[in-house]
Parts: sequence; structure tokens; C-alpha cells
Amino acid sequence: MQSAVRPTPGAAPARVVVTDDSGFMRRILASGLEKKGHQIVGEACDGDEALALCERLDPDVLTLDLAMPGLDGLGVLRALRRAGKDIPVVVVSAFSAAQGARAVDALAEGAFELAPKPAAGQPLTAFIDDLDAKVRLARQARRRLQPTRPVAPVPAAPATPASRPAVAAPPWRPVAPAPVPAAAPGAKVVAIACSTGGPKALAQLVPQLPSPLGAGGFIVQHMPAGFTASLAGRLDRDSRLAVREAAGGEQLDPGTLLMAPGGSHLRFDGDRARLSDDAPIGALRPRADLTITDIATRFGPRTLLVVLTGMGKDGLAGAREVRRRGGRIVCEAESTCTVYGMPRAIAEAGLADVVAPLDELAAVIAQEVRS
Repeated sequence: MQSAVRPTPGAAPARVVVTDDSGFMRRILASGLEKKGHQIVGEACDGDEALALCERLDPDVLTLDLAMPGLDGLGVLRALRRAGKDIPVVVVSAFSAAQGARAVDALAEGAFELAPKPAAGQPLTAFIDDLDAKVRLARQARRRLQPTRPVAPVPAAPATPASRPAVAAPPWRPVAPAPVPAAAPGAKVVAIACSTGGPKALAQLVPQLPSPLGAGGFIVQHMPAGFTASLAGRLDRDSRLAVREAAGGEQLDPGTLLMAPGGSHLRFDGDRARLSDDAPIGALRPRADLTITDIATRFGPRTLLVVLTGMGKDGLAGAREVRRRGGRIVCEAESTCTVYGMPRAIAEAGLADVVAPLDELAAVIAQEVRS
């Protein structure tokens, strides 16, 4: 969701259906994308028409407004999922920090990316450049969204005794909050890093994690300011663990995952969180490398790094520090990544101890924190 969206050089243009209830906005989308080389194969004024065009034309990418008469954008996303359609959706809508929940809902329902509509008087050039990059990346990633793809094998963790059985991911059920015991001596700290596709992956993974979870941990998801609080709230409602957007001053806790707030770097002084407004690194703030390195420096072999779907190489420098200090590294397999960038950088550097598809990661993490 942040501005550093760059598809692989040479990424092909896409066949696109554009959707908006405003004819003026549809013309802006269509003409802007056509000038970038994309083919506009259909235009829809509401959700029902968008679904009909997707069924008939099977576009590479659908652009979708959330606020429409009749079937809204979230309804379209749910209908596409129910129908088993693997068409990636770039949501083009009006967002603000106050509307973070709507943006997070769209991502959790399967939207590939968000492209905020330009504000009144704002030049269109930057908006079209951003939309073009996200449409190309969505087309590029479509093969990873297909439900029939083979699942990559999961290598066994080298340090795990072969005789120990795998820990099954416990089924979730709503339970009354219970006191969380203090972390056991030597308990691991869990660091989770992700970017494009992360909200959807987190919505599947975090509710399956047990509480307590080692010595606690944190999530760095690349998002702008104002959106991470809504993501943390959504995960908190569905999970055994408490999920909180960090405000600074929190101490690591076995029953809590802290979420790095968009627009700030999450740093740790020992086991206590602090927020930093230092300059973005590689256009990213928060930057996962900083948080991971702080934790690896303090906790050494007690660090468990989990890297999920995402574009770019954020997390690689942190992973090198985790490895240098004796920690463990788990990566999501290519077969389930929306964008195989962040995990790929770590796997190709030979730093991953375990590579597993998303639906197996909760069991892997539970086993790792108990070892």
C-alpha cells in the first residue's frame, strides 16, 4: 500500500475492466491506463455489472470502487471469492485515515492493492503512475492467486528432532479472555514481516496462533498512517492473542502481538517498544529491518522471524542479523504468496530454516516457539 510499488522491469500491460459509478472517473481510469499501454476490455458502473463483465471477459485485472449503488465493492470481492475467480482486484477508492477500516476490510477480503483516488486539484500524473504500477504487478502476480497451483514442499527444520510430532494449528473458537502467564525463561520472541498481500495472509495466520505465544512479538505490515490501527483491531477481534497498534512504551507480552503503526518505525529498547519518526528507508516507514535487528540484537537465539508475502527485500538485512545471532527464520512458500518478493530474497540468500505454505505456518510457528 505504500508508495514504493514497482513491478518487475518489463512487466506486461494488462487487459482491464474498470469500475466506478461516476462516468467521469471511469474515463480518467480508462484513458490513463490506455496511455500506459493497457487494454480496457470493459467498463462497469456498479458491482453487478463488474461481476458480469468478469464472468464474460475474464480480465487480467479489475479496478474497483468500494462505494457504489447496489452491490458495493466489498460485495464484489466476496462474490469473486465464492465463485473461485482468481482475478486480482486493485481497489480505486477515496481513502482517508478515518476510513482505514474499509481499506483493511477490502484487503482482508482479497483485494490485491489499494490506489487512493486523487484529491480535488491534485495532478493526475502521480495517480496514474501509481495505478499503472499496481495493475502491472497484479497481472504479474495472478499465477500465484490460482487455487489449483501445486503446494511447495516444506523442508524440515534442521534443529528439530525428527521424533517430535508436528503441532497442529488449533481450531479457533471465541473464548472469554483469560490471564496470560508470564513468559517462560528462554521463550522466543516472534517477529512477523509482510507487505503486499499481508492483510489477507495475517487474517488467516494470526487467528490460528496460540496464546500465550512465546515471549510475545510484533507485526510489521507496510501500510500508511491511519490504516494499521484498523488492521490490528480486525485481527484482535478474531484471535486468541491480543493484537494492538503500538503507541510506544509497551513491553513484550506473551499474550500480545504489537503492530507497527503506519508512518512510524517500530524500535525496541530491550523488550520495550518505542516509535521513531526517522526518515523512511527505501520509501518504507515502518521498515521491518530496523525492528527485526533490534530484537535480534537483544534476544539473539530467542528470535523467531516469520516473513510473509510482500514485494521487495525488506526483512533481508534483519534476517542476516537473526542468523548471525543464532535465531530461527521461517518463510512463506512461493505457492501461497500473493507477491513472492520478501520471502524470496531470504530464501535465495540461504537464510530460511523452514519454508512452508500459509496454511501450515501456524503449526510451524507453534512448534518453533515450543522448541
